[in-house]
Amino acid sequence: MSSYFRITLMRSAIGLPSKSAKVLKALGLRKRMSTVFHPVSPAVAGQIMRVKELIAVSEVDKPLSKTEVKMERKPDAGFFVERKAQSA
Repeated sequence: MSSYFRITLMRSAIGLPSKSAKVLKALGLRKRMSTVFHPVSPAVAGQIMRVKELIAVSEVDKPLSKTEVKMERKPDAGFFVERKAQSA
């Protein structure tokens, strides 16, 4: 079974050399807190090492869809409804 890198852009590349910005673009990262999945390979590992200060990386078994990543980031409501109130 193949595994994937889950790469999330944590810091912006503003003010950094253009080489760093180009590596982020090659990885498919444009906005902060965006997440992409790439198969584990030496080429991708080399790109990750170039911008390791700007990203967060973890290894996962399968990539998630954009909807699944969004739902994962969504916070809990902070409450739950046990039952409806009785109407008077």
